[in-house]
Amino acid sequence: MNMASGKFLFLVALAAIVGGCTSSSPRHAELPPVPEPDPQTDFATTRTFSAPPERLWQAWTEGELLKQWWGPRGFTSPVAEIDLRPGGTSLVAMEAPPEFGGRTYYNTWTYTTIVPPHRLDFLARFSDEEGNPVHPSEQGLPQGIPAEVPHVLIFEPTDDGGTRLTVIEYGYESQEAIDLSRQGLEQCLDKLAETLAP
Repeated sequence: MNMASGKFLFLVALAAIVGGCTSSSPRHAELPPVPEPDPQTDFATTRTFSAPPERLWQAWTEGELLKQWWGPRGFTSPVAEIDLRPGGTSLVAMEAPPEFGGRTYYNTWTYTTIVPPHRLDFLARFSDEEGNPVHPSEQGLPQGIPAEVPHVLIFEPTDDGGTRLTVIEYGYESQEAIDLSRQGLEQCLDKLAETLAP
């Protein structure tokens, strides 16, 4: 791997940790509307898993399971302190492999919508190990990644007992930021699929 490609993969990995109305009812009719993604600032990724929605929900909301897959290829997740309640804030981390410096990167997820196992919305922010906000530029990320990135996760059951998961991220300020974050998320979802495989 040359230096330029190594730096690009490092930025993809960092962007992956940036990764409405509050509701606690399981009824779909009471879900807040999903804002339509703007291709200039937002992106949506949909992936189908063989596991049922309840298992996918656990993978995003139970710390020990989240640590098994969070972070791009080669990264581990040493911290996943979950505070799953409206207004609650979880602290998650991923640790870079030695070739990317071995540093641990933290971010927080503050929940705005929790409707198990159908909908999970949160604001993602970079932070220090105590959960204090840190601007993305302080993490070596390129311009265009905002201090807060709203996320919407939609869990839909499939006819064969699996789950169609859609993740939408909002508010990026450049195409480079969108591309880096999308690639980082895709690698996380690859690891999630492997973790949940029968």
